[in-house]
Amino acid sequence: MKLGPFQFNRLEFAGSLADLGTLLPLLIGLIVINGLNPTSVLFMIGIFYILSGTYYRIPVSVQPMKIIAAYAIAMGMSQVEISASTIIIGVILLVLGITKLIRLIGKYIPHIVVRGVQFGVGSILIYKGISLVLKSDPDLVIQNVGPVSIGIILGGIGVILTLILLKNKRFPAAIVIVFLGIMVGIFMGKPIDGEIQVGIYLPKLFPYGIPGKTDLLIGLTLLVIPQIPMTTSNAIISNCDLSREYFGKKAKKMSYTSLANSMGLGNVVSFILGGMPMCHGSGGIAAHYRFGSRTAGSNLIIGSIFLGLGLFFGPSALHLLDLIPLSLLGVLLIFAGIQLCLMIKDVKDKINLALIFFMFLVALTINLSISFILGIILAYTIKRFKLKI
Repeated sequence: MKLGPFQFNRLEFAGSLADLGTLLPLLIGLIVINGLNPTSVLFMIGIFYILSGTYYRIPVSVQPMKIIAAYAIAMGMSQVEISASTIIIGVILLVLGITKLIRLIGKYIPHIVVRGVQFGVGSILIYKGISLVLKSDPDLVIQNVGPVSIGIILGGIGVILTLILLKNKRFPAAIVIVFLGIMVGIFMGKPIDGEIQVGIYLPKLFPYGIPGKTDLLIGLTLLVIPQIPMTTSNAIISNCDLSREYFGKKAKKMSYTSLANSMGLGNVVSFILGGMPMCHGSGGIAAHYRFGSRTAGSNLIIGSIFLGLGLFFGPSALHLLDLIPLSLLGVLLIFAGIQLCLMIKDVKDKINLALIFFMFLVALTINLSISFILGIILAYTIKRFKLKI
C-alpha cells in the first residue's frame, strides 16, 4: 500500500525492525539498571520515529546516544543525571543548528574522515553483534547443545537465514529473524516475569524532577562532552552523507542544520517527558536500508509499534521486548555493520585507506570520538604535506 511518499509493505516492515539490535539492549539497560520509566522511553522513541519520518520523508533511525547510554549503564548513574545529560545535549544541538554553526563545522570535516567514521561505526556494530552471539542468555532453558552454546547455534541459523533471505521480498530477512526470536523466547523457556497488563499509560511531566547543579555538572562532564564528537561525526555529518548516498534527491531535507535541530528538539522534549537521550545514528540508517526500508513508511511502522507498547503496555512492555534472544539481535547488528563498512568502496588511494584503518583501530581500542578527532588531524596533515604511500 502506498500513501503519498509512504509505502507500507513487507520490505518496509522488515526494514523498520532492522535496528532493534542496537536499540533494544541499550533501551532495556537504561530501564532495568538506571530506572528510566518504560512508558516515557517507549513513547518518546515512537513519537521521534514518526515525526522524523514525516518530516524527512525517508527512513530515519532513532537510537540511544551510545556513549551516554553505555557509560550510564556501566556506572549505574541515576535517572536525574541521565535526564540532565538529555537537556544539556538537546540545548547544545539546538544552538549548533539554529546558529548554523554546525554547517561551519561540517564544512571543514574532510570527506575521508566521514568514511572513516562510517567504517568505524560499522566495525563496532559487527564486533557488538558477534559479542551478542557469543554471550550466554541465562533466561533460555537450553544453554548448550553438546559443547556448543545455544547462542552460537541461534546466531549461526540467523546468519544463514539472513544470507538466504537478504533480497527476498516475500519473506524479508529481518521479519523472519525477529519472528524466530520471539518464537524461541516463548518456546525455549524464556520467562515473562510478572503479568502483561494492558491499559492506558501516559508519560508524566518531569518524572525524575529538575536536575540540580551537581547533576548538570556530572551530566555535562561525564556524559555529554564525550558524546558530542560522536554525535557530530556519526549522527549529523555521516548520517547526512549516507542518506544522500542511499536516497539521492529524496533526502533533500537532510542537512547538518536540520539534523542538529531535530535531535536537539527531540532531546528537549525527551527531557520533559522522561525519555532517554536520542539521536539519528548512521548505523541505524544502514540497518533500515540493508533490510528493505526505502520510504518513511518504515518510520511510521516502527514508531507506531513503540508508541503502542508505551501507551498500552507501559512497564510490562519490557517483558515483550525481552523475548528476543540476544544472539538474534546480534545477527541484525552484524549485517547492519557490514552495510556501513561497504561505504568505503569508493576510496581508492592507499594513504586514505591507511587513514581509515587507523581510525578503525582507534575506534575499537579507545572510542569513536578520539578516532574522529585524530582522523581530522591526520587528514589535514596528509593534505598539507601531500603524503602518499
